Amino acid sequence: MPWPALALVLAAALLHALWNVAAKKSGGGPHFAFLSALMVSVLWAPIALVLAVDELPRWGLAQCLAVTASAFVHVLYFSALLRGYERADLTVVYPVARGSGPLLTAAGAVLLLDERPGPVAVLGVLAVCGGVFLLAGGPALFARGHAPRVRAGEKWGVITGTMIAGYSVIDGYAVKVLLVGPILLDWFGNLLRVPMLAPQAWRARASLRSAWAEQWRYALVVATLGPLAYIMVLYALKWAPLSAVAPAREVSMLFAALLGGRLLGEGHRGARVAGAGGIAGGVGAVARG
Repeated sequence: MPWPALALVLAAALLHALWNVAAKKSGGGPHFAFLSALMVSVLWAPIALVLAVDELPRWGLAQCLAVTASAFVHVLYFSALLRGYERADLTVVYPVARGSGPLLTAAGAVLLLDERPGPVAVLGVLAVCGGVFLLAGGPALFARGHAPRVRAGEKWGVITGTMIAGYSVIDGYAVKVLLVGPILLDWFGNLLRVPMLAPQAWRARASLRSAWAEQWRYALVVATLGPLAYIMVLYALKWAPLSAVAPAREVSMLFAALLGGRLLGEGHRGARVAGAGGIAGGVGAVARG
């Protein structure tokens, strides 16, 4: 992977972990995804509209369909992520999601984008599996009192990881093949999510004002750091294959394990940091392979 792409991915990993902590601390709920998408649409509009003047005339049906599909899968992803944070620890949901996501993404890149990771990826898979086990609690998985919450975290983590793979392949195709600009891809995706999420927000409109009062600061963090992190990743895709970029993103595991254990008071930090190291090394091997 070229060093500019790696630098972008590493910076994005830290930002990604930070906004996930903010999403966890927000408490989630039916309004948070809506408020975050709405804020992104407003905050990033000046930059996006300037770029749109030059780029939009070159778009055709394929670009429009790709952006719409990306927005839909991102809605499913964010909804699954927030549901997981409501029912389990960040240090279970986040690593399982981010551990399974790149593996599924690499498979999608092989099948749909004709990429060919090398054999070293097998060792990476083993390291990722061991790291996920430790980050999900390790021996605590067998503790009766802790197991239900861990299982919930694993379930929602896998669902979230599947959505990560879905939007990663779509967005990789949009950026690498259809030549959609990263900033416009992310901004239009968020703009389309607003009407997709509006019906749910309207059904729970009685609590929208209180949700805004309680969550707007966290939504602002997500709306600022989330797009910035993902735009960095999309630019990295211009210089490196998706099957390498997706695993390299999982350095965010290290940041999330530390932030989750220290800031959120969730236990088993030592095992989870060790697991994060295993996953980071594993996905690094996948990237090199």
